[in-house]
Amino acid sequence: MKTPRYLLDYSKITFEKIYTDFLVIGTGIAGLYSAIHAHDHGNVMIVTKEKVEDSNTEHAQGGIAAVIDKEDSTQLHSADTIIAGAGLCNRSAVEVLVEEGPDRVRELIEMGTNFDRYQNEQIALAREGAHSRHRILHAGGDATGEEVRRALTRVVVNKLGIPVHEKTFILDLITYKGRCYGALAYCHHYKKFVAYLAPITILAAGGSGQIYENTSNPDVATGDGMAIAYRAGAELMDMEFIQFHPTTLYIPGLPAFLISEAVRGEGAVLRNAQGERFMVSRHPQAELAPRDIVAREIVNQMRKDNKPHVWLDITYKDSEFVKNRFPKIYKTCLKNGLDMAKDWIPVAPAAHYIMGGIKTDLYGETRIPGLFACGEAACNGVHGANRLASNSLLDGLVFGYRIFKKVIPQLKSVKEDITKIPLVYKEEKHVNNDLQFFNYRKQFQKLMSAKVGILRNETSLKSALTQVTEWSKFLQYGFFSMDEWETQNMILVASIMIQSALTRKESRGAHYRTDYPDKMANYQGRHFTFKRELKESESVEMES
Repeated sequence: MKTPRYLLDYSKITFEKIYTDFLVIGTGIAGLYSAIHAHDHGNVMIVTKEKVEDSNTEHAQGGIAAVIDKEDSTQLHSADTIIAGAGLCNRSAVEVLVEEGPDRVRELIEMGTNFDRYQNEQIALAREGAHSRHRILHAGGDATGEEVRRALTRVVVNKLGIPVHEKTFILDLITYKGRCYGALAYCHHYKKFVAYLAPITILAAGGSGQIYENTSNPDVATGDGMAIAYRAGAELMDMEFIQFHPTTLYIPGLPAFLISEAVRGEGAVLRNAQGERFMVSRHPQAELAPRDIVAREIVNQMRKDNKPHVWLDITYKDSEFVKNRFPKIYKTCLKNGLDMAKDWIPVAPAAHYIMGGIKTDLYGETRIPGLFACGEAACNGVHGANRLASNSLLDGLVFGYRIFKKVIPQLKSVKEDITKIPLVYKEEKHVNNDLQFFNYRKQFQKLMSAKVGILRNETSLKSALTQVTEWSKFLQYGFFSMDEWETQNMILVASIMIQSALTRKESRGAHYRTDYPDKMANYQGRHFTFKRELKESESVEMES
């Protein structure tokens, strides 16, 4: 599939230029936290596609996993992470995550994050699937992400005064002589194109759940960060590993709503159409097995029962406990006529988190000098083939912070005058003759769910790739709406997901192929990376 360098032909577009030392793209935990630390070293500009609160962080219910209890240890946290990662974790990255995680969480508390506590003021710790200890810090019961975002936003906006440009869609990265110097964008507030010129760009643009028909992700999660990095010459790694959360509220006609892993952590059980617990016979950890296993078993049970969902039952718990521990989930269920304390909850899996992303080292550095990535958009192998529950927010903190161990020397080495970086980028594009490309979006999402979902095989993957390759012809068109730009990005990212899934002829973690149902020794520790073929004028110098 031929991938163009740019979304648009920029040669006839006039850009307003904005200069800064650090350009941070995204306002989830990784973006906000890295922006706070960037402020110690220079001027910072944050750009986000919608509003500050529109990110996966805001929707994170479960919490943050970190070793702060004396009965726990980093060795146990590391072991749990590696087991969940199914033989594909970067052990050095895991060691960094668990060793540095507690300090980052303590800093989060110092910044004003109010985690739930017991009456003795000790931090309340929960347990989730595949964790061997209670180590999940949570806030507001099931509103952890919202509280973390609130605390970080207060520091960014009120304390540090870092400017945040909302309603701004990043189109492409600016590269010159193989180095990244910021990004080209379209600002919907002011209906204008903007060039953000910066010697250091930090991509924290989040995940890609909207590629699927059913997802726990917000509307903004369309894989934009991965797409723009790939077009600029960065590598994408581990793209076959998409985690489907086992339990989202199933109400026909309504978007999937996450029912946190913590609900099962507090003792909720899964029941089939006959009311029987089925996980007890499928895995020693039953409902607390790793997410990929629980999700697959739910799908198998749904097929066996010929039903679109199974049931989650926490009715044996006291009503006040359920209301206080899971206030957001309780209220959402109640709006849909379900009382968690009395009724079984209809649940089904939905796309939740991608373990793959922009390949980085342990300091967030990509193969393009000047470009760093962190959070769900990035991939350093810490999650392996299947992320351990509540490790994602910790990932954003730890590796968002570590960027600055490498970024400062690089910032000082920049020799180009960013005010003189050329912005005339010519890309041959077909004229958009009212194709209404966004009409393909629903078809595309249905295709991905049906053929590149929890259960996949060579026939389904090749069929999906044929159709996505056909749709990829639209990457050669120049569109002028955010829906269409997003859909172009989604098609690009999905094509790499499918190619990676076809390449891995085994089942491992969140990647399950019915035609290759077992782990294969020759794939142990192997990662597949994809990069766009660059023209000589675009050469990336970092590897030379």
